[in-house]
Amino acid sequence: MAATGNGPQGGPLAGVRVVELAGIGPGPFAAMLLADLGADVVRVDRPGGAGLAIDPAYDLTNRNKRSVLIDLKADGGAERVLDLVERADVLIEGYRPGVAERLGVGPDHCHARNPKLVYGRMTGWGQDGPLAQRAGHDISYIAITGTLGMIGKPDEPPVLPANLVGDYAGGSLYLVIGLLAALQHARTPGGSGQVVDAAIVDGAAHLATMIHGMVAAGGWQDRRGSNLLDGGCPFYGNYETADGQYMAVGALEQQFYDEFIELLGLTGEVPARKEFDRWGELRAAVAARFRTRTREEWTAVFEGSDACVAPVLSLREAPAHPHLAARGTFTDHGGITQPAPAPRFSATPGEVRRGPARPGADAEEVARDWGVPSVLNRGGAK
Repeated sequence: MAATGNGPQGGPLAGVRVVELAGIGPGPFAAMLLADLGADVVRVDRPGGAGLAIDPAYDLTNRNKRSVLIDLKADGGAERVLDLVERADVLIEGYRPGVAERLGVGPDHCHARNPKLVYGRMTGWGQDGPLAQRAGHDISYIAITGTLGMIGKPDEPPVLPANLVGDYAGGSLYLVIGLLAALQHARTPGGSGQVVDAAIVDGAAHLATMIHGMVAAGGWQDRRGSNLLDGGCPFYGNYETADGQYMAVGALEQQFYDEFIELLGLTGEVPARKEFDRWGELRAAVAARFRTRTREEWTAVFEGSDACVAPVLSLREAPAHPHLAARGTFTDHGGITQPAPAPRFSATPGEVRRGPARPGADAEEVARDWGVPSVLNRGGAK
């Protein structure tokens, strides 16, 4: 999966031009997804940076992009962005509601220059509602949607799933879906550009659609750690090994459970899987058995089986797993091991073409390729 080259090339989104107004978190990740799939993403960085204290050389969410430096608050700054917008298919911004309008790059400004533009807005609370103007972070958004309250043990505080569920799953991925759907509409006969309002609260709530159905049907208790998929079940969870590591068990179906119990060496020694009132006893027996061997030893025991058991690996360990190595799930680019573009395409594969964009480093390239010489004007006015 290693890649070479500098300019936009290949991928199913080759030819799609994206303007990203620099921000942090879900907006940049969404733009990275588009760039990984071949879109030509130009990131408009602001003087002084976007507020994330990370060396730009290691900000992988800016890979496969190019950067120009424009101060939107300076004279002519908005006009320079609109010059890019005129040649773009998509714009991504993550300001609080009303900020882009005040800066002169809101939807009305952009659509006046490019009626076909898909204008993507990435926020936590959305463009309207009582909290729309309030500050927030991933934890805030997943808290009020009920998503955070599902994760963890019933007698302990909810467990934070990093910022994966809110920012990236409920935010970035829904923004990308919306952008691609709107782009399809814009490119149909008679289609037009439009605004995509991607709110993390909406996406994070939507992720739990199946669970809401189960609650309504009486098949899910509305408290964490008490259900089949949230740690309440003794054959769907994590168990500590002799060396302080963990094995993940997902033996839900009867045939997988039978194989799991057999390989664990507990056949005939534990309650049946449907004896719900004895799940505590079953959990204790499974936990005790896992503590008798190391993670490596248990990995060997379950290797090649359908018991649905896997070692819990760290971020640094994961790239070396034989399956992930064989698939090229991770790639090395510029000396950094990182996840490769996903998903896979048979005819138009994505790739890591270039490392993280350095703020303002690509103005000459962009001016040439997009035919927008105004991005070279560091003074502001055209």
